[in-house]
Amino acid sequence: MSRTTVTQLVQQLEARLRVRLLNRTTRQVNVTADGAAYYERVVRLLADMDDAETSLSSASAAPRGRLRVDVPSPFARMILVPALPDFHARYPDIQLDLGVSDRRVDLIGENVDCVVRGGSITDQSLIARHVGDLQLGVYASPRYLQRMGTPVHPRELDDTAHRIVGFLWARTGKPLPYAMHRGDERVQAQGRYVVALDDGNAYLAAGLAGMGVLWLPAYMAKPHVASGELVTLFEDWTLDPMPMHIAFPPNRHVSAKLRVFIDWMVELMEAHAPVMRAPFR
Repeated sequence: MSRTTVTQLVQQLEARLRVRLLNRTTRQVNVTADGAAYYERVVRLLADMDDAETSLSSASAAPRGRLRVDVPSPFARMILVPALPDFHARYPDIQLDLGVSDRRVDLIGENVDCVVRGGSITDQSLIARHVGDLQLGVYASPRYLQRMGTPVHPRELDDTAHRIVGFLWARTGKPLPYAMHRGDERVQAQGRYVVALDDGNAYLAAGLAGMGVLWLPAYMAKPHVASGELVTLFEDWTLDPMPMHIAFPPNRHVSAKLRVFIDWMVELMEAHAPVMRAPFR
């Protein structure tokens, strides 16, 4: 539709509702509080209607419609996207809008149905389902080890000239220490960095370029260890696994398409990184 047509339709809707839905200036248009509440309610009603129509007709029993999901970039590239042909074969009527990022996502404001994230979900306003646990390891490139030497104990990363590649977590905006244990010995290695990044693919690239030591999920490191681009460090140490969650707002309608996506993700993670049954140390 043209901008003029949209403007006229919105103005007609505002006149009928007797509320302002949008604040307009010469530079920008922003939704009002009433507009946001109205939009959220209508989205849920449309999802309910879609579910009702799907359940009433056996010919259209398969879930369908548009599903907006945000996932971490390395996970999308190496696990999720390669598996999408299977998802499409099962649910050909679902249109998947996939955001690929490691940033913090405003699910309601950006109209995202769910996010897949690693680590703890600290936002108490979200419903989170634990779908997998990523095994972690410590790695460095041969170029880095030739230049700096090979550390034999995790504390060397804090006490010497060694450097890490920092990963800026979306919820804190800074690198976090990693807990490692060997028998009864337990340390938290923080390290110092010369570069920190907020994207998983860029983080891996910095490590491959010899910028420092990396903490990586096994699925990201495996092909590079096999090719000799990365070397495993501290093999006699164990890291706490990284839990993977699917999170969505409690007031977001859990439609048939979202339910089947969550179930499919549980299957996918069971194949690549199943939930650990034993408690973490």
